[in-house]
Amino acid sequence: MTDLLLQPLKDALIEKLAESLDAPLPEGTPRRVYGATGLPGKATAVVGMRRAGKTTFLHQLRGERLARGMPRTQLPYINFEDERLAGLAASQLGFLLDEHARRVPEAQDGVVWCFDEIQVIPGWERFVRRLLDAGRDEVIVTGSSAALLSREIATSLRGRAWEVPLYPFSFAEALRHQGKVVPENPGFITAADRARIERAFLDWLGVGGFPEAQGLDVAARRQLLRDYVDVAILRDVVERHGVSNVTGLRWLVRHLLGNAAALFSVEKFYAALKSQGVAIAKDTVHQMLAHLEDCFLVRMVWMESASERQRMVNPRKAYPVDTGLIPVFDRSGKSNVGHALETAVLIELERRHCAVTYVRTPEGYEVDFFARGPADETELIQVCADASDPATAERELRSLQAAAAAYPGARQRLLTLTRDGAPAEAPADVVVQPAYEWLLMPPGKN
Repeated sequence: MTDLLLQPLKDALIEKLAESLDAPLPEGTPRRVYGATGLPGKATAVVGMRRAGKTTFLHQLRGERLARGMPRTQLPYINFEDERLAGLAASQLGFLLDEHARRVPEAQDGVVWCFDEIQVIPGWERFVRRLLDAGRDEVIVTGSSAALLSREIATSLRGRAWEVPLYPFSFAEALRHQGKVVPENPGFITAADRARIERAFLDWLGVGGFPEAQGLDVAARRQLLRDYVDVAILRDVVERHGVSNVTGLRWLVRHLLGNAAALFSVEKFYAALKSQGVAIAKDTVHQMLAHLEDCFLVRMVWMESASERQRMVNPRKAYPVDTGLIPVFDRSGKSNVGHALETAVLIELERRHCAVTYVRTPEGYEVDFFARGPADETELIQVCADASDPATAERELRSLQAAAAAYPGARQRLLTLTRDGAPAEAPADVVVQPAYEWLLMPPGKN
């Protein structure tokens, strides 16, 4: 590219650099993201579902460094999704470094480069690796899930990335977004405060956690969420992976999002589509599932087993990435609060970096989640909206006890929708509590 053609790109980069070093940081609801501090020598890569708030979170990370005393001039931010930067290549990004060094010559002890939507620049990986290899600067990158997925970061940066998944608002984040107080000890609050928390919790389960969906009326919110799903289907799956069977893909998405927390079998889904005259190969269904997980729209949970073959032949459980998607796609007409509750627990376990499976015992009992924490701690979690009925309580607790016999080192927990939904009695080794108490407490505190 000639200097004459390159100059407009340079001018645009200079303008964006100057704005980032001077303009006030955008305000947003503080996020509680575990493991977001990164590691020396690795790029922090924020990944997640579209519209979950990745850009706002990036500015939060900048704000945290400002609070720790880092000068604003050492926190440049560039959003590459700007039409003025169309045609920019990674080989030209060195100009950005030179221009910053010229403007801020005193920044000798390191710069934190914040790159948003960097995936639109061909060859961006080589540029980031060069920055990391220099050993002086820190790099934080974010991007749409269409072109910056976890496995691609690991491949592109050759092990030089520290992945930070970002999900829609948790319950605590939604409360803060609404200006409400998050109790420090939700298990020890007044009856009036508990009633307010339980009402807010039920609302959050229905609304979900996408930031733009907060405060919208039902019709507007559901249209917004449908649009999110459509964009994920078209851009993150169809365009990105060249999927040609769009009809089959839409059937799959409607089925998964409309049957949250249900068992899913590729064989049964394939047979159902075939009976409806929709031609699709089983391998294609498997590929579509992987694509939907990659773009964070759907989360799949395998059965716990030491045998890989047994894991593969048993159905998986499917969950949306956000509870707000459930009422948009559920056509059963039944109350789906139990499915939403189970979904909320799974997503929170993923936030806490747990590896999650479900358990089916030899006797046929099932436990919703078997979670392995970052320090290899294990926990069996049963989710039941209302376990106050003795027969229901007996069934849920019996399943937990049967699973605990197979996994004796695992903590046992039963989560309900409200305190009134707890069973009258439970074994001493089972922790029983409302799900919102567990959600509001940091890991290790409950």
